[in-house]
Amino acid sequence: MLGYWKAGPPAGALEAVQEAERLGFDSVWTAEAYGSDAFTPLAWWGAATSTIRLATGIAQLSARTPASTAMTAMTLDHLSGGRVILGLGVSGPQVVEGWYGQPFPKPLARTREYVAILRSIMARQAPVTAPGPQLPLPRTGEGTTGLGKPLMSTLHPLREHIPIHLAAEGPKNTALAAEIADGWLPFLFSPASDADARALLAEGFARRDPTLPPADAFEVSVPVPIVVDDSVEAAADRLRPMIALYVGGMGAKGANFHFDAVARLGFEAECAAIQEHYLAGRKAEAIAAVPMRLIDEIALVGPVGRIRDGLARWEESVVTRMLVQGDAEALRAIASLRG
Repeated sequence: MLGYWKAGPPAGALEAVQEAERLGFDSVWTAEAYGSDAFTPLAWWGAATSTIRLATGIAQLSARTPASTAMTAMTLDHLSGGRVILGLGVSGPQVVEGWYGQPFPKPLARTREYVAILRSIMARQAPVTAPGPQLPLPRTGEGTTGLGKPLMSTLHPLREHIPIHLAAEGPKNTALAAEIADGWLPFLFSPASDADARALLAEGFARRDPTLPPADAFEVSVPVPIVVDDSVEAAADRLRPMIALYVGGMGAKGANFHFDAVARLGFEAECAAIQEHYLAGRKAEAIAAVPMRLIDEIALVGPVGRIRDGLARWEESVVTRMLVQGDAEALRAIASLRG
C-alpha cells in the first residue's frame, strides 16, 4: 500500500513495487486526496512489472465521471494484461465540495448509481443509459442541448468484469459494499470489530445481485501499517502522526468518518482529545495523545517476533488481504513470516 504522494513522488517506490512482486505479493495499491492521482502511478509502475496486480485504494468518485473512471480502468487493464482492481470511495465533504466542486449529499445513493454505470460500460452489451437522479445518462433538461445520446464504448474490454472494491468505514456503506461490489476496503480497522464487520457484510450479501460473483468470492482488503523496529515505542512514534492526522484533521468536527471509525473501536475520549488538539493547531500534542493501545489495535509494530504474534488476530478475522503499509524492510519481514 503506497498511498498518495506528499510533496513529490515517494522515494524508492518503484524498487519497493518490484521487490513486492519478487517476494510474491499479490497487488500494489495507490490513492489520491487532493494532489497526486491514483491511476498514473499504477501505469508507470505497472510498465516495470508483469504479475503484481494494480489497484486503486482509493480513486475518489467525485474526481471523475463514471464514464471517465471506466475508460481509465479499461485502458489500464488492457495495457497491464488484466491486472486492474478498481477501488473506489466517496471521500468526505471537505474534499468533494472544496476541491472537486461537487455536491456531497446522498453519498450512498451516488455510489450505487456510479457502480451501476461502471458495470454497464464495462460489460459493453448495449449503449449506456442511467435514470439518475444524481448521475443521469444521457443528461437532459435545463442547461443541456438535448442532443445527448446513449453511447457504447468504442474500446472492447479485456475483461467484462473488472473487480470493484468499495472503501467504507460506516455501517451502511459497509453493507452496500457487500451488496454491489467485489470487495470491501475498510480503513483504521481492528480485528476486535470482526463480529460487527461480518454482520454488516451478511446484511449486504442478503441483497446481493445474483449476477455478481458469489459472496464466498468477496474480498476484504485492509491497509495495515507495519513498522519493524527493535523498539516498540520508536515504531509506534512513526505511526502517531498519521493517526493524529486522520482522526484529528481529515474532516470537520462532527463530519470526520475516520474519527467515527476509531471511536467505535472504544477510543471516543482519545479521539476527542486528538481532534481538539489538532483543530486548535497543537499538532505535537495531538500526536502525543495517540495511545499505544490504539496503535496495537490497527497496526503491527516492533520486533519481527512481536509482529508475528500479532498477525494471528488478523488471519482469524474477516480480512482476506492485508495491505502492507511499510518500506522494503517491512515487505521482507512479512514475506518471511508468510514462508
